[in-house]
Amino acid sequence: MLPVKSLGAALLCSLLIPTAALAAEKLVFGNEGSYPPFSITDASGKLTGVEPELAREMCKRMNADCEIVAMDFKALIPAMLQNKLDGITTQIKPSAERKAHALFGIPIVYNPDSYIMKADRPDDVTPENVKGLKFGQMRGTVQVKYLTDKFGDAIEIVPYDNPDQIRLDLLAGRIDATLGPRINWSIELLSKPEGKDFKFAGGEVWTGDPSIPVDQRGSSWIVRKDSAALLDRMNTALKSMIDDCTFTKIREKFVPVAIIPGEKACVDKKS
Repeated sequence: MLPVKSLGAALLCSLLIPTAALAAEKLVFGNEGSYPPFSITDASGKLTGVEPELAREMCKRMNADCEIVAMDFKALIPAMLQNKLDGITTQIKPSAERKAHALFGIPIVYNPDSYIMKADRPDDVTPENVKGLKFGQMRGTVQVKYLTDKFGDAIEIVPYDNPDQIRLDLLAGRIDATLGPRINWSIELLSKPEGKDFKFAGGEVWTGDPSIPVDQRGSSWIVRKDSAALLDRMNTALKSMIDDCTFTKIREKFVPVAIIPGEKACVDKKS
């Protein structure tokens, strides 16, 4: 048994230790790292963009010491299911297959897909109008399944590891089209001078689970099925960020328009 003086000193020391130091936990989240403007690896190698910055703020509010690891999109879900990641902080569209293996948090972006193709092609995207075209698509995405289900072997799907490769090959004429998120492609191609010969076609396309009601659609961050408590904490932190407009302040650094309906009050305050 410790002497009274020693016991008192030990108690005093424990009281002087910051609560954060006692409670902080280590978490590892996966992020794509090459999905501008939502995920960017800058010239210095730092991971930034909407989602890494939101994730860091979320972790701060969860009192967690988080490491955010960049890896190819196709590797993210397998790494999480193998317990190499605690969760994924790259926007994931809910599909029936994904929902069978993961829990989805609140939507952090509504970013419907559209077809991107040469401006002289028909606006109506039908099997007849796209027959023989090469579509550049990222590996492991719901867009690949959507295109395969819709067009079968009428088109050729050319796989890529990131959207920058798709954009470069689209500009070079090595592929004819892609199906991808409107916000990303508007900012990264169509709003730029080099995008003058391209357009959106076919309107907005929802490539996630079709059973999800229209007003509940969006992409989310995910965790394993055994991590419901972690997801609850993530959702609580994200909701607080939306409510106090921190979400909007971070988003505005990279994207000029609101990306979820919950931003409306914050946007209205500034108008």
